[in-house]
Amino acid sequence: MKYLKMGLALALAVASGSAAAAKYETVTDARLAKPEPGNWLMTRGNYAGWSYSPLDEITTKNVKKLRPVWAAATNVDSGHEAPAIVNGRYMFVATPRNQVLAFDAKTGRSLWRYEREVPMGLGALHRTNRGVALWGDNVYVASIDCMLTALDAKTGEEVWVAEVCDWEETSGYITSAPLVVQGKVIVGPSGGEFGVRGFVKAFDAETGELVWTRHSVPAPGEPGSETWPQEGQWKDAWKHGGGTMWMPGNYDVANEVIYWGVGNGAPWLGDQRPGDNLYVASTLALDPDNGEIVGHFQYHWNDSWDWAAMNAPSLVEFDRDGKKVPGLISAQRNGYLYWLDRDAKGNIDYEHSVPFVNNTVFKSIDPKTGRPSYNEGAIPKTGESVTYCPSLWGGKNWPFQAYNPDTGALYIPFNDNHCMTLFGIIQPRIPGTWSAGVDINRLDLSVKEDFEYIGGIQAWDINKREEIWRETYPHSWNWGSIMTTAGGLLFAGGTNDRMFRAYDAESGELLWEFPTPSGIISPPSSFEIEGKQYIAVVSGWGVDAQWIQGKMEKLAGWEKAVPEGGSVWVFALED
Repeated sequence: MKYLKMGLALALAVASGSAAAAKYETVTDARLAKPEPGNWLMTRGNYAGWSYSPLDEITTKNVKKLRPVWAAATNVDSGHEAPAIVNGRYMFVATPRNQVLAFDAKTGRSLWRYEREVPMGLGALHRTNRGVALWGDNVYVASIDCMLTALDAKTGEEVWVAEVCDWEETSGYITSAPLVVQGKVIVGPSGGEFGVRGFVKAFDAETGELVWTRHSVPAPGEPGSETWPQEGQWKDAWKHGGGTMWMPGNYDVANEVIYWGVGNGAPWLGDQRPGDNLYVASTLALDPDNGEIVGHFQYHWNDSWDWAAMNAPSLVEFDRDGKKVPGLISAQRNGYLYWLDRDAKGNIDYEHSVPFVNNTVFKSIDPKTGRPSYNEGAIPKTGESVTYCPSLWGGKNWPFQAYNPDTGALYIPFNDNHCMTLFGIIQPRIPGTWSAGVDINRLDLSVKEDFEYIGGIQAWDINKREEIWRETYPHSWNWGSIMTTAGGLLFAGGTNDRMFRAYDAESGELLWEFPTPSGIISPPSSFEIEGKQYIAVVSGWGVDAQWIQGKMEKLAGWEKAVPEGGSVWVFALED
């Protein structure tokens, strides 16, 4: 029996507390296009993907007075990767295992908890969730069983449920937060390691009806299909070619263009699908009305390293020849930082790139097109053992970069001095079964001998194209997203010592830190209630961060594991 196809209500909304909740302010297209500084209405704070708060009550001078105001356990373990989303007094936090929690943002009082049963037999590789979306009076959440649900923001009750994909047939599952644009809820599945052909779908935000579907791997005859094998052993590779959607996109409001990041190729071994393989490892520019691809840029062709380009670039303006030029900037998993130009129609042109960590794969970059040439000995191949750097977790994994328009700087959570050795094999594709072309038990991570650090934060001047400062972590990877503020601050977690930190955004000086019960791999957010600024973050270590921690015990003698268990933390200046 197909899960939730017989009308069974296997979800639960639990109301908590006795006092009436505050009035809920309807989220409109206009509010999403220009969010109030006091709210955090989407995962990265705004459509441009800046992860920037315009609030400035908390500054470099007083951040030492930051104290916890309230905290709440989620009662869920594993990796918490969703930010706290805030609209007025309502805070929404998605957790692993298909749950959403609502709190009074000022007091921490629980308003409701939504739970959706995880079906037996689901083969999701990452059982996490990266956030909810808001529109109207609803909260939208996607689940690992590949469903999209609209919840009443005030009660947590289901409004509608729509199927994004059939997980039993396709092996797709969803970790991404949805993106709402022009009354459409847009989301796509993960699952490249299971041979999923990536796509995004748009649903009517009011009814849940499907509006359009756009695949990231073109079918024969569609533009880009010529970059996939046309005949021979791998002629059907496009059917299971990867390019899945791990993260939500960004949106150019003025020109009505969506920018979406596309994941890795499947299987990982590019020689099993020879060709450039559009639109794997790319940024797509999409028309929100119909999902049409109006522009694209591919960061590396025939992806063979699991270097997913899942994070959409941030929308910025570059200072060039005395003018403001619309552009995109993105620190990619392949270890390169990209400056791209964009126009009103969604066309994307290469401008510049530079490595921000050690990359042993790229031999050179074409200065006109951005197309890399490769060192042959660093390309994983079927039947061979190949080592390359950075490892498949990349120079920057999924965590968000941040852009501060006041400093003109991009802040990158990075990892360096790590490499990967893969032995390529041919694996049959069986639904729900790993089929990446490598043995999952032979993901051989290595680190540079006598490394000084692995993780850290880099600050780059986007106009001068130079690094301003960096913070490094000798005993930790960095798994944390970054938020920056108009108060001249940068907030970040991401380290195995469980610390939440505040830095001076201009100098990189550490100004404040606070230990949480677990490690932080969720993005921070900031909001304001009754004139007071708050900083929120969700603590909860797990998934890849915990797996790597175990590897580092053997490689470098690090502590084997970080305590798990989720909790929401909210801070403000002491009175």
